[in-house]
Amino acid sequence: MIRVSQIRLPINHKESEIVKAVLDKLCIKEKQLLEINIFKQSIDARKKNKIYFVYTVDVRVDNEESILNKIKDRDVTLTPDMKYYYVQPGDVKLGNRPVIVGTGPAGLFCGLILAQMGYKPLLLERGADVDKRTKAVSKFWETGELDTSCNVQFGEGGAGTFSDGKLTTLIKNKRCRKVLEELVEAGAPAEIIYSYKPHVGTDMLKRVVKNIRQKIISLGGEVKFNSQVSDIVVKDGRITAVIVNGSEKIMTEVLVLAIGHSARDTFEMLLEKGVRMVQKPFSIGFRIEHPQELINKAQYKKFANHPRLGAADYKLSYHSPSGRSAYTFCMCPGGTVVAAASETKGVVTNGMSEYARNGDNANSALLVGVRPGDYGSDHPLAGMYFQRLWESKAYEMGGGSYRAPAQLVGDFLNGRTSAVLGTVYPTYKPGVKMTTLQDCLPSYVIKTLKEALPAFAKKLRGFTMYDAVLTGVETRSSSPVKIYRDESCQTNIRGIYPAGEGPGYAGGIMSAAVDGIQVAEFIARKYSPE
Repeated sequence: MIRVSQIRLPINHKESEIVKAVLDKLCIKEKQLLEINIFKQSIDARKKNKIYFVYTVDVRVDNEESILNKIKDRDVTLTPDMKYYYVQPGDVKLGNRPVIVGTGPAGLFCGLILAQMGYKPLLLERGADVDKRTKAVSKFWETGELDTSCNVQFGEGGAGTFSDGKLTTLIKNKRCRKVLEELVEAGAPAEIIYSYKPHVGTDMLKRVVKNIRQKIISLGGEVKFNSQVSDIVVKDGRITAVIVNGSEKIMTEVLVLAIGHSARDTFEMLLEKGVRMVQKPFSIGFRIEHPQELINKAQYKKFANHPRLGAADYKLSYHSPSGRSAYTFCMCPGGTVVAAASETKGVVTNGMSEYARNGDNANSALLVGVRPGDYGSDHPLAGMYFQRLWESKAYEMGGGSYRAPAQLVGDFLNGRTSAVLGTVYPTYKPGVKMTTLQDCLPSYVIKTLKEALPAFAKKLRGFTMYDAVLTGVETRSSSPVKIYRDESCQTNIRGIYPAGEGPGYAGGIMSAAVDGIQVAEFIARKYSPE
């Protein structure tokens, strides 16, 4: 096929205008156009009074070769091969099936690829299936009763299930297409294949992860919930078995650690068993909430609330003279701030949107990078304990019962304690306590955020709205540790394959899923599925 890029059309264009633009670019008549598919759709909103859709399309035409030879335009190229090809399986025979720990994006897609190749993997998930998990999470948000084994961090689909389901990524990897196609087949919206900023939404993600699980099972795999790997058995430097829930022994010579960034007890167990890991930088901060209408108007001006644009988002960054950086992360248009704790007496926030993104508020993480030198120790898990310290502080500042400490942006910038809410009502459940956030994070984080907020307001009008709400704390932006793996994706204990965000090799749903696929490929290249 032929790929035609940079087709710019006004916001109210008709579908027929895409076809006309292709015909003009290729200098052909409509009867020569046999097929047209949108590969990518993005929005150019740099000029607020003129917003464009920008398309890249793949077309099938008569006399393709002659057209390509005739057209001298860098926006007209041969479409690259986007098909996913399974690797050639190895010939080492497995005595037991591969075991995958965790059913987040890395675990699910590692399991899916192995299942599609005939390896019949076993997936172990410490939390519950997505239906039971949803009930446990809802109960926590409504009553403050936390289930430490089944929550926003643990359970089918991983932490990403209770998020916006954003599929944007900075990685350039053709496995991304495979991930998107499998998600659509499992029930995700078809437009994620071509959208510049694809998202699924929490409501749809729940159905999608369940369907991927059913597909793995239909291919001979198995998924066991409420099954925490509490120990591993190592002999002569190789994995031989895992212990589940303190008693059940499952033999395996291939173990994939897709454990997510919040499996703190698992990190401790692995370190005790000799798995090599090191500290890793990450980011901490607050969630900030504005009226979604404010963001729409700031980003789209007269086109705000246009049905083709939906809820507007943003991405902002600031570099302090101190050397610290602040940035917005995981922006959730029309979403809610959610309680994401997985340990008792700790407050953790995150953001979530449903597919429609039609809530009253916009929210985003407002983060500052922290480095190993900030952790106060050279222990491999010092970053994890650093997270726990500030989560505990937020729990105390919120007054217990998992209420979160909150402060108006205007009061935060002016050094005043907030006593009452203004015009923005926070969405966090089980609720917030108005206070000061001054002591909820390290002083250098507070200082950097106070510098960053006015700088962000220069880029996005209204960002420092007095009544906007800051809710603390967000500490689980990424993993605080990195588990060593070599060129074969194995740790120093042979047969153990770290994968995804928890072990430090991804940063979001797409990159985690791709990393899970790549780990599956390393396993498949070595072992036979027979």
